[in-house]
Amino acid sequence: MDDTYKTVIRPAEGYINEKKSKFISHIFPVKSSDEVKEIVEGQRKKYYDARHVCWAYLLGWERSEFRSNDDGEPSGTAGKPILGQINSAGLTDVLITVVRYFGGTLLGTGGLIKAYKEAAADAIVHAEIVERTVNDTVEITFDYTLLNEVMRVLKQFDGVRWTQDFTDSCRMGLEIRRSLAPQLTDILTSIHGINVVHS
Repeated sequence: MDDTYKTVIRPAEGYINEKKSKFISHIFPVKSSDEVKEIVEGQRKKYYDARHVCWAYLLGWERSEFRSNDDGEPSGTAGKPILGQINSAGLTDVLITVVRYFGGTLLGTGGLIKAYKEAAADAIVHAEIVERTVNDTVEITFDYTLLNEVMRVLKQFDGVRWTQDFTDSCRMGLEIRRSLAPQLTDILTSIHGINVVHS
């Protein structure tokens, strides 16, 4: 099962110049469409004198939520090429905006597509890309006498993170990579006295 995805750590910038038109691109890590809206509005304010602020985003580790916007450029010449670059790089949870300052020469449909594509690609080149894992959370409750046994099991798994609450009985929230979750829950379930709840 594929339980990894690629995204960017922090914003980065790219730039190209095409027949005196300037294309300034930015890539941002994002988690929601509301965040996208906020950033796009911020870009419009910052580059208030620009002719176009075009953008595209892709969200979720399944890479199923996406949108693109041509912001007044001919249909399909800006947003789609930007989105295409996000897809080509295999990224998600990112927004790319491309600000265009018109240089006086019309670029035509092909020229625009090429320019927006290259500007988006330049932002990606300057970004720091990371691979993240898709994690599942599992909650377990058990008697205090089983704590050592539980910890022994957890130490067998790389990258498992947990929170604990030992006020009444022992309760732990475990976060583990999706592909390893079934194996972990099988082992824990087989220990008498451990109650496993998938959240």
